[in-house]
Amino acid sequence: MVAPLKRSEDWQASYDAIIDARSPAEFEDDHIPGAINLPVLSNDERAEVGKLHKANAFEGRRLGAALISRNIARHLEQGILAEQPPSWSPLIYCWRGGQRSGALARVMAETGWVVTVLDGGYKTYRGDVLDHLDPLALQLKPVLLQGPTGSAKTHLLKTVQERGIQCLDLEGLACHRGSLLGFEPDEDQPSARMFDGLIYQKLRQFDRSKPVLIEAESSKIGACHIPKGLWAVMQDAPQIVIDASIEARVDFLIQDYPHLMSEPQRLDRLIDGMVTRHGYDVTQSWRVLVQDQSWPDLVKALIGQHYDPAYNRSMGKKGREIIETISTDQLDPPAIAVMADKITSLIKKMA
Repeated sequence: MVAPLKRSEDWQASYDAIIDARSPAEFEDDHIPGAINLPVLSNDERAEVGKLHKANAFEGRRLGAALISRNIARHLEQGILAEQPPSWSPLIYCWRGGQRSGALARVMAETGWVVTVLDGGYKTYRGDVLDHLDPLALQLKPVLLQGPTGSAKTHLLKTVQERGIQCLDLEGLACHRGSLLGFEPDEDQPSARMFDGLIYQKLRQFDRSKPVLIEAESSKIGACHIPKGLWAVMQDAPQIVIDASIEARVDFLIQDYPHLMSEPQRLDRLIDGMVTRHGYDVTQSWRVLVQDQSWPDLVKALIGQHYDPAYNRSMGKKGREIIETISTDQLDPPAIAVMADKITSLIKKMA
């Protein structure tokens, strides 16, 4: 049985899986969060069919039907479809909810599964993200977790979330730690559309009558831009400020960025991007510290010459309410746990 679904807002309702029937390239660019990719046409096949269709619509459809049939057969014989019981009930979509998802849905329905096709496909889902992302963000009660680089804010955010507080980890969604040296090793950042969709998914899950803790960020995290509505509410949000000593931050950053210490050539390339801002002499002094593997001195220099000046400028732009400043000389796991308990208590009092 094939049933249409009129609204993509119900995509998480009661389905055992969400299947994206588009090509791998389309899926990689953006997809409904949690979807699995079962392409009925590969990237090259989609291009080939499209080119032929422009020249001869009938021949294009005939080639497409043959390729789609072979690919669906392979999905049924191998992988996830070969493992599912008769009671399995997925949601299927393609670009517009037409031929590709329809072909896969019909074969699966004839097999015996109850499948639902997203009416309008990915375009309906994307439209819902664009229509509702900013309005949802404007309903939030955000609390910013503020503090200079190396204050363990991401670790605090995750620990507070484990204590039952609503948290929005923007750096986690962006696969980036929010600074020039903040790339995650062996991880690509999501596309702009995918980043929007991940945030939209999180916002829909929140109880908007309760506060949401968000790590303070600039408007851009690596290559990902924070959506305008969310950025707007973050500007006026009250803050909890972490005031950690330089020594604690240096120790923490050395522990938290082992991939940079183990691959100094990456650091050298990243320093290239800082020459325009800081000049040759300053960046060359950092390169010498990299070559000597003087990690504490390098981290302290980066904090003092790059990160803290930028942080102080951003803090001075607009006076926000500071709920509390938490000072610490340690950023090891026990100290983070103590601070997380305090932050949890502060936010619960606001609920």
